[in-house]
Amino acid sequence: MEEIFFAGGCLWGVQEFMRHLPGVINTEVGRANGATHTTQSEYDGYAECVRTQFDPQVVSVSRLMDYFFEIIDPYSINRQGEDVGEKYRTGVYSRDGKHLEVVNNYIAARPDANKISVEVKPLTNYVKSDDEHQDRLTLHPDDYCHIPLDLLHKYRRT
Repeated sequence: MEEIFFAGGCLWGVQEFMRHLPGVINTEVGRANGATHTTQSEYDGYAECVRTQFDPQVVSVSRLMDYFFEIIDPYSINRQGEDVGEKYRTGVYSRDGKHLEVVNNYIAARPDANKISVEVKPLTNYVKSDDEHQDRLTLHPDDYCHIPLDLLHKYRRT
């Protein structure tokens, strides 16, 4: 099992989308690359993210990027849907340099690479979000989500 962290606006929708993808084993919402180790502090530079644990024999990082690009506006800076602010920036983070190399190559190979605003950085700090944010849209399916419902449920396993 490997893990990679995706930031794509509000973490509720990103988790609900990612959790149903083939090869994804587990998801958890949290904060990437902030300056503190708690959720009780003021905004400290973090990006809302989804820790995505996956089986690389079933799904590649490149394929996860294909999925991720289905649910984000890759040109938007510090905004996805109605969620606005630095914590809603798009990004991909990992402790594995090979993952970051794949992500950078994926973006560079796109014809619109010069317009893409997705941050790609090593994961330097991760803080799990509070329990009320975990699996939020599974538990409360009528809560707000910036991802259109048809995309949100596109890969849902029944």
